[in-house]
Amino acid sequence: MSESPHAAGTSQPRTRLLNTATRLFYTEGIHSVGIDRITAEAQVTRATLYRHFAGKEDLILAYLEQADQGIRAQIAAAQVGPESAIDKVRAVARSITDGIQSPGFRGCAFLNAVAEFSDATHPIHQAVLAHRQWFLNTVTDLLAQTGDAPADADGRHFVMLRDGAMAAGCLFDPELVSETFLQGVEGILRARIAPTSG
Repeated sequence: MSESPHAAGTSQPRTRLLNTATRLFYTEGIHSVGIDRITAEAQVTRATLYRHFAGKEDLILAYLEQADQGIRAQIAAAQVGPESAIDKVRAVARSITDGIQSPGFRGCAFLNAVAEFSDATHPIHQAVLAHRQWFLNTVTDLLAQTGDAPADADGRHFVMLRDGAMAAGCLFDPELVSETFLQGVEGILRARIAPTSG
């Protein structure tokens, strides 16, 4: 019980650091933003940063973990209302387009991060791969409920459409990109539920 005031005191600077790092890493890139800039904008000392994070890499991993948790929650929430698996796939797709059309959208945090950390053995690269594997598995499992055909290829197709939409959404008209993505998802669903001709 006596720990809680201390915990509350230390969590506020950590939250400020992580929120500041998240904003700067996402909008300006990871390599271009230094520790001094993050501590200055978060209004904490370097010593405070190192009390909460081992270094910049640890802060980047926390940023990606927070993004991962946010996307997991988004995908879970999208599946709560709809009754059918098909409608759940559509709801997940719409949740992605909601992100693309949101103010300040700068693409996928994970694709952006992996572009800066190309070494496949680096912990940040590994964190990106783990997130993407989870997303692929989630979408594939959902698509598998929409028809009898194996869903592996359709899951990969969905993820590729999503990657393209996330990249194009910050370079081109986000509404048009979103519409094109949703049409692509409908194409996957039509192919899954179409009767197979013998």
